[in-house]
Amino acid sequence: MGWLGPAEWQAVTLSLRVALWATAVSLPPGILVAHLLARGRFPGRGLLNGLVHLPLILPPVVTGYLLLLAFGTRGPVGGLLAEAGIVFAFRWTGAALAAGVMAFPLMVRAIRLSIEAVDPRLEAAAATLGAGRAAVFLTVTLPLILPGILAGAILAFAKAMGEFGATITFVASIPGQTRTVPSAIYAALQVPGGEGTALRLVAVAVAVALAALGLSELVARGVARRIGRT
Repeated sequence: MGWLGPAEWQAVTLSLRVALWATAVSLPPGILVAHLLARGRFPGRGLLNGLVHLPLILPPVVTGYLLLLAFGTRGPVGGLLAEAGIVFAFRWTGAALAAGVMAFPLMVRAIRLSIEAVDPRLEAAAATLGAGRAAVFLTVTLPLILPGILAGAILAFAKAMGEFGATITFVASIPGQTRTVPSAIYAALQVPGGEGTALRLVAVAVAVALAALGLSELVARGVARRIGRT
């Protein structure tokens, strides 16, 4: 992309890095939590559901501030991690954490709906044949919910790419370190003559989002066709 300057290209690559890590790290717990909410019956299920969806209700700045309190170097979690050499605040890893937290509810919701669409009788039949819970999930449930998992991952990736409020509150907007595409657009609009930079970054963001959605649709259709033939 020769039409992007070095700082702009840096923001794009950092956003992709943050979004990919946020999606990859949150996917396993997302599947677990979605399965618990869809199939689990336990005390505190409503509380877990509320906590999962809390980032959708809270202003992103509030979520970012709570992350700063918890994962800052003086926070209860961040202080312990800092002693082990792991720092999230004002680092790109913190941007990935903030983006993952904000994207998590969308991922869980998509996967949960896909699990709830699976006929429980199929899982019960596998269990009567001697399969344990893990085997039932891996051999019956997981193949059937792959389109939902893919949809959840794509939604999380798109949300992580566009996350701004929680990210800028938790890790600020440091060029080359935490300045993602949204914060770079905001920074460009704060200076005279920055509209051109902002428009170029907006175009990149739209192109990446459309490409990700198109790819997910193609893969989801392929997975659905394979499942239909089995």
